Amino acid sequence: MRYGIAIQTASVFWSRMSLLAQAIIKGDLLVKNVTNQLLTQLAIKKPQIIRTNGLKQRLKNSLLNYNAEWINPTMVKLRSKRFNFVDLFCGAGGISCGLSMAGLRPLLGVEINEVAAQTYARNFPGAKVYNGDIKNLDTNKIRQLIGDQTVHIVTGGFPCQGFSVAGFRDPDDKRNVLYKEIVRIVKELKPWFVILENVPGVCTMKDGEVWKTIVRDFESIGYPDMSVEILEAADYGVAQLRPRAVFIANRFGMKNPYPKPLLSPEKYVAIEEAIDDLRYKPPDHSINHEWTRHSKEMEHRLSKVLPGGSLYASFFDAWKRQYKGIPAMTIKENHGGTHIHPDLNRVISAREMARLQSFPDEFIFAGTMKQAMWQIGNAVAPLKFKYIGMCVKSKLQEVEKQDS
Repeated sequence: MRYGIAIQTASVFWSRMSLLAQAIIKGDLLVKNVTNQLLTQLAIKKPQIIRTNGLKQRLKNSLLNYNAEWINPTMVKLRSKRFNFVDLFCGAGGISCGLSMAGLRPLLGVEINEVAAQTYARNFPGAKVYNGDIKNLDTNKIRQLIGDQTVHIVTGGFPCQGFSVAGFRDPDDKRNVLYKEIVRIVKELKPWFVILENVPGVCTMKDGEVWKTIVRDFESIGYPDMSVEILEAADYGVAQLRPRAVFIANRFGMKNPYPKPLLSPEKYVAIEEAIDDLRYKPPDHSINHEWTRHSKEMEHRLSKVLPGGSLYASFFDAWKRQYKGIPAMTIKENHGGTHIHPDLNRVISAREMARLQSFPDEFIFAGTMKQAMWQIGNAVAPLKFKYIGMCVKSKLQEVEKQDS
């Protein structure tokens, strides 16, 4: 496949160079346009299947990060008992969806965005939803919502805009310290385990001092030896390359369980395996199968974008044509300018985005098309968290057995 892409790219290169040479010779006024088109088409990145090995090795070598235990999730024996969790910064519910797949039970989702909170309530009817600022949520309010039920896990994908490459990595972004609200609530609820997710950039900001501070903050409230590992969603059957930092801690002095990768790169789920049956399905708002509508002129422009290339040379993080045969590049919302379909001259739909995130089709997102895309692009891949949940549940069973 990659040799074919290389040949196609080379062909385009010489074609564009010929046009550029002709334009220059003729003194053509279109030189600038041709040059921009050339730069756009040639700014093609090869798909990076393995992108975070260096960071993984740095974390492995850190003296602060020694307490992880890697478990094959397909080998754990899970009982039918359902342990409870609270999901902070829950968004639409990607983490809750995955943990529910593992047989864990959501008690409460906390989300400030009204539309995302509506999505959460719709898909987790047995859970309570707090739609408001987490800074205004105290233990009394939580107990009013969930009663005296034991909270076995507190989890959350705390805001990452200040940490991520897409968010331009502002170390002074006020959203970066919202994880301290998780620290506060964990201190009050005293769950058995804590599971947090963020972008890999959280581990490199200020030369690693950000994640080390997070680890120390949780140690100070009774959760020593917190681990952080980089998990690639594609390793767990997600049709998308989406590496993320996952923090796990517990208050029992146990090892922190992580799921061993289930797939090697050559066996990753390709994008077409996840979305091919939707390619000619007409738009359907009821299942979130909607995409940005394009003019004929835009469709023509999209037809010129090669796999790995972007419609815009100056804004390369959106409007990317996807490669076939491998997982999708990281899904982002980008204000309706989502990734370009690998075969069709349109961007992918909200439902196709959800498929690439591993949401089941019955998981419906509230709001408009763009609101659904925003929720999906900011979500956590559920399938990855299913396997995290299975590993953590095996440890919860050990604790319960010791107490009985």
